[in-house]
Amino acid sequence: MTSTKEIPSTILIVGSGTFGLSTAYSLTQNPLFASSKITLIDRLPFPASDAASIDTSRIIRADYADIAYSSLAFEAQEKWRNEWWGDGIYHETGLAVVVNSGLSDKANNGELGREYMRKSMENVLKLGLKTGTKSNGGDVEELQTTTDIRRVFNDDSPGAAAKAQQERPEQKTSLAGDFGYVNWRSGWADAEKAMRALRAKLEATNRVDFVHGTVKRLRFSSSAVEGVQLADGASHSADLVMLATGAWTPALIDTRGVCSATGQCLAYLPIDAREQHALGDCPTLLNESSGLFMIPPQGNILKVARHGYGYINPTTIPHPEKDGETITVSLPRTHITHPGQGLPKEGLDACRGFLHDVLPSFKGRQFTNSRICWYTDTAKGDWILSYHPKYKNLFVATGGSGHAYKFLPVVGDKIVQCVLGKTPDLFKGKWEWPERAEEDQIYTTDWRGGMKGMILEDEIAKSRKESKL
Repeated sequence: MTSTKEIPSTILIVGSGTFGLSTAYSLTQNPLFASSKITLIDRLPFPASDAASIDTSRIIRADYADIAYSSLAFEAQEKWRNEWWGDGIYHETGLAVVVNSGLSDKANNGELGREYMRKSMENVLKLGLKTGTKSNGGDVEELQTTTDIRRVFNDDSPGAAAKAQQERPEQKTSLAGDFGYVNWRSGWADAEKAMRALRAKLEATNRVDFVHGTVKRLRFSSSAVEGVQLADGASHSADLVMLATGAWTPALIDTRGVCSATGQCLAYLPIDAREQHALGDCPTLLNESSGLFMIPPQGNILKVARHGYGYINPTTIPHPEKDGETITVSLPRTHITHPGQGLPKEGLDACRGFLHDVLPSFKGRQFTNSRICWYTDTAKGDWILSYHPKYKNLFVATGGSGHAYKFLPVVGDKIVQCVLGKTPDLFKGKWEWPERAEEDQIYTTDWRGGMKGMILEDEIAKSRKESKL
């Protein structure tokens, strides 16, 4: 299967998120697969509202400490700017990458965030961006103080930083950050709108059979996967089975010590037309000491979120590969399975504190909606784009680790290269099936905010208890 000569006649893709949908489209565009029958299965009608790729916005950045991902992001950004995504999808309003010198390194992964920021800036400059202010034609502008950071958010009014510090005196520095840089050649995308555009493009090929159904289990033989069985009893077979099931992957194969599902904080605030006008063209603010970030609003909705270690949801399930055994893994718990579920108080408080510190005029404003977005984390934050080591015709595309969406225009092509045994040189050793870690639960070792080990059910229980006090 790893030879370019062994082209499967039937391909079954499970999952239509970033990896699955982009792969399906890339297969239809590759002449090697012109005769392959492609089926795409998803548990919910498209677009699944609890999928990580379906949201108001996602950051589009080339700002990586790893030059391989920076280079790939540059490639993706050219397509975001110049291809068929359509109006109102990609917005290149800049990205401010900042850190805090005053936050505890141990509690907030501080030094790791600072080092990541420095390397990110070095890499975008290595790839050709120029230093200098935006008004003078520069791409990357250093931000030396909190005042510099507030200036790029159109909040350079006298006393803005002092007001924020006065309201949160226990902090030595503002959560808006102390220093960093702004990359005016990064931005953000309307996540759901881009996914809908890609889906329409895929449907127009008339090459894919779309199936709505929940995959209950894979149908294993001794060294291969024959296909999948759905919850309604139906089954589908294929020469090549591809899992692009994101945070639901641990329910279908044993990924303990390889990748884990973690729940991330997203919170939304309605704003008025004046505020939309003032903030709509500001850069995204990403604090790599706390993991908190704010994306410019659209449609009078402002989003604040956290790229953190996340919540885990330990769930005991039948072993997906061995009859008669059970395993405990973290699996998504979403507003689909638990209607009305929002963020625990811990997550809301973190997002609210960031909002009020970045925009002091928003003091006292409350989020009206929140959700948990589920990542599939790997130990190093590298994706898994690999054949399974045990099942020769099972290809797994997972482990997005919270940074896959921005590559939507190109990642399908890279996955197809991996299917053909031609992993891009920059990513050899990164995307292969990893060695199993000693611990079942995986926490990514890149920069993150929040705390490790927060159990979602426990945090929900704490929220309920505090609400009754």
